[in-house]
Amino acid sequence: MAEPDILQRLQAALQDRYEFSRELGRGGMAIVYLARDRKHDREVAVKVLLPELSASIGGDRFEREIRLAAKLQHPHILSLYDSGSADGLLFYVMPFVKGESLRDRLDREGQLPIEDAIQIALEVASALGHAHEKNIVHRDIKPENVLLADGHSLVADFGIARAAQEGDEQKLTQTGMALGTPVYMAPEQAAGEKVGPTADLYSLGCMLYEMLAGEAPFTGKNSMAIMARHAMENVPSIRIVRSSVPEEVEDAIFAAMAKSPTDRPQTAAAFAELLGMPIGMTTTNRAALRHTASRRIPTRTNPAFEAVAPARPAWQKALMVVGALLVLGGGGAAVWKLTAGKGAAPLKTGGLDAHNVAVLYFDDQSKDKDLGYLADGLTEALIGTLGQVPGLSVVSKGGVQNFRNATVGADSIARFLRVGTLIRGDVERDGDKIRVNVRLLDEFGSDVERANLEQPSADLLSVRDALAGKVAELIRKRLGEEIKLQAQRQGTSSGQAWSLVQRAEQLRKGAEAAAAADDSVTRDRDFAAADSLLADAERADPKWSEPITLRALVAYRRSRVSGLDQTVVERWITAGLAQANRAIGLEPRDATALEVRGNLQYWSFLMGLESDAGKARALLLQAKADLEAATKINPAQAGAWASLSHLYYKTNTATDVNVAAQRALEADAFLDNALAILDRLFLSSFDLQQFTAAGNWCDEIRRRFPESANAPTCSLSMLATKGVEPDVPRAWRLADSVAVASGPRRELMELQSNMWVAAVLARAEQNDSARRVIERSKGNPEIDPTRDAAIVGAFAYAQLGDKTKAIEMLKVYFSANPTARAGFAEDPGWMFRGLADEPEFRSLVGAK
Repeated sequence: MAEPDILQRLQAALQDRYEFSRELGRGGMAIVYLARDRKHDREVAVKVLLPELSASIGGDRFEREIRLAAKLQHPHILSLYDSGSADGLLFYVMPFVKGESLRDRLDREGQLPIEDAIQIALEVASALGHAHEKNIVHRDIKPENVLLADGHSLVADFGIARAAQEGDEQKLTQTGMALGTPVYMAPEQAAGEKVGPTADLYSLGCMLYEMLAGEAPFTGKNSMAIMARHAMENVPSIRIVRSSVPEEVEDAIFAAMAKSPTDRPQTAAAFAELLGMPIGMTTTNRAALRHTASRRIPTRTNPAFEAVAPARPAWQKALMVVGALLVLGGGGAAVWKLTAGKGAAPLKTGGLDAHNVAVLYFDDQSKDKDLGYLADGLTEALIGTLGQVPGLSVVSKGGVQNFRNATVGADSIARFLRVGTLIRGDVERDGDKIRVNVRLLDEFGSDVERANLEQPSADLLSVRDALAGKVAELIRKRLGEEIKLQAQRQGTSSGQAWSLVQRAEQLRKGAEAAAAADDSVTRDRDFAAADSLLADAERADPKWSEPITLRALVAYRRSRVSGLDQTVVERWITAGLAQANRAIGLEPRDATALEVRGNLQYWSFLMGLESDAGKARALLLQAKADLEAATKINPAQAGAWASLSHLYYKTNTATDVNVAAQRALEADAFLDNALAILDRLFLSSFDLQQFTAAGNWCDEIRRRFPESANAPTCSLSMLATKGVEPDVPRAWRLADSVAVASGPRRELMELQSNMWVAAVLARAEQNDSARRVIERSKGNPEIDPTRDAAIVGAFAYAQLGDKTKAIEMLKVYFSANPTARAGFAEDPGWMFRGLADEPEFRSLVGAK
């Protein structure tokens, strides 16, 4: 059939749904056309299978496979909007990606930069891992099916190869059509055998090879010759033609391209780990208004339920304070402080500075596995001790937590954390003594120093302090620098009290894990047991404030994870405040206790437990005072800074929000709520009309958290500003990405992102389309209780110059957020400055 006839048939059958524009491309199985989705007023790509393939597959089989593929919701998988049969032609509809395919880029550049190639491979692996978990194998991974847009990859055409393979293959062969692409096809697939996930990984290995080498690993005169080479020949070395490719990357490709499926990595995550970057880590390790009401763009979550980072110990170094959950392991009878000698040149190995140190969690090697609490306590005490050393940069507990029990090689961990020295150890019993074995490793995972020590098991403080001294000695040998040990007395002199605290902390961790798994029985049991042990620790040393502070933290965490029943929440907040007050009475300069008390008060405010407006305001200001006091005592109190970056939206300026968020990240780059902190940096910069800074923070969100809804949301928000061209097709693609990444909050986030698209449409002077999008995206209080979509809709109407409609939408927003009026009265911000002189607006916000 002539190709113009295909287009004509599509146009005739789908004219009420799609307005076809032009051909975008074609391949061996399909043709892609650009069209406009009439209903949603957006550009889409319509892919129509060639008539021979349509006839082979059949409508039922096609729809079945498309339905399976449509269930794949992942940031690196191109979503499916629609599918069906039009006059006997099978088609499906996708977002129109205004970018290029990986094939286009390879044709233009040949070899890609190594970092770009690995990033693309990891993103494709992430997409494949998601599909494989749902028992969907792609079967046709190749550069043509990988689209590049906004600095990231999208895998297209899931399900089509499977549908074709299950069709009438003999009929297809007679027409000259081939299934799969021989250049990237696994040997078992070429032989017609059953294929599984490892066939996709084989194809990904071929594709990564081509990105790095500039040509595919196997080529030939025809398909049979290429498939024979895949089955018989060894993969040629990339490093022969490009010596800068790391050996582990080449090894990963060799593993993925093993001839037998059983010899390959069995999962996409395993392949990513061979590349030295576990999939789970790519997202974690890849730099003046007055009132909170001045925030003009909606938060990503209801602020009343956004996590407030828990307390942090006071003794930690400024740049490396503990991340998400407080685990106190230091503060004992003798803390050793290292002072590096002057004049020594930094020791660097392979580009990573040996002064950058990571203490990995020690292993429990005891026969009964009952020393886990001690292994953790020693690890965390050592991190705290070394974190005070001038000249050393020590990764926080939040940073090394990800590698607890990990199978990743030490060299991969070192590269990921960018450290030149790793410390590993284990703990075991030897009669009535505790034996600790410790090793220093270089960035390649090789031992450079090792030692062991034995101390009586009855005196665990001596174990902790002896370990600090021994590690200091090993580091001195490692660096070749003079190091002077200075003993400092602090905390408790009771080994029993210290041991009880470590046991309590182990239980608290178990409770937190149970809470994350929705296991309320284990959660409550372990929290209660932790509190009981902390009470025992207090009795063992009544002058030590740390157990009391931790009891306050346990109560705070129980108030956060026990649901939204105000009675239950209030009970735990009251208990926590009582403990925090006792701790502060015992030690007024306990920054951690002040942080916990501030968090308890702020959580009480957010939960609306104080009905009297004046008392609620006083509660908020007391929380602020406590959190600020904590940061004055310890400027590296990362958790207090993180909480203040949220609280300041209610009391201070957008500039203050921005500064507090930056201080939190400076104190600990591995905060568990780093995404929320980065989002506040973006939001506050956006509010302040600092669009360059906002764009940079958005880029950082996309780099570190590419799979979060925040990444496309901030990019979409930026398209509504004057500093960026109003790219409507890209706005729709970003809105689709927001929906895909939003999970159970999809319906709400679709409303908000559609409103941002409307603002972009208004900037692009597509006024009718903008109005239609606003009207259908208003939502209701059930979907959007805080009516955040309404404030973006108001902004979109303001962009259209429709002040009346903008004010109407603001009324909807203020109905759910009455306290926000004050900020608008003082300064409506750049988004609504055009309304400032309107009498109705001034009356609405109470402006004088």
